[in-house]
Amino acid sequence: MSSWQPTVFIALAVVRLGRRFLLVHERKHGERWYLPAGRADPGERLVDAAARETLEEAGIPIVVDGIVRVEHTPLADYARVRAIFTAYPADDTPPKSIADRHSQAAAWVSLDELDRYPLRGDEVRQILTHVADGGPIYPLDLLTLEGAPYPVRG
Repeated sequence: MSSWQPTVFIALAVVRLGRRFLLVHERKHGERWYLPAGRADPGERLVDAAARETLEEAGIPIVVDGIVRVEHTPLADYARVRAIFTAYPADDTPPKSIADRHSQAAAWVSLDELDRYPLRGDEVRQILTHVADGGPIYPLDLLTLEGAPYPVRG
């Protein structure tokens, strides 16, 4: 007999502006620097969660334009699905500089400057390096709603 396993869906945004990437100074997780990220709300698409979390945590509206990868991690009591998206700023809004309930601040950071920031983990550098080095980025239509039509390729 099988049973349902609750699943948490998380969206991360790799927001790029030229040679710099957007980092968020978190209020939790040891007050480290990380990518804009968070759980998708009930009924919210992962791509929309990435845009919402970036706006909440960094104060910057974004345009999501690709998928780095989708990770699925089954654990003992639940499963976690993380979608890592690429994006660019929708306008020239500066990063958040006044702390609120979502984050302390945000900043544009180059790969060469990462050592100046206490990162939540080495995965930040790994993900940013993957994107900066031209690693595979997949089209957004890779992740779609059930029953959506299949794209016609010419």
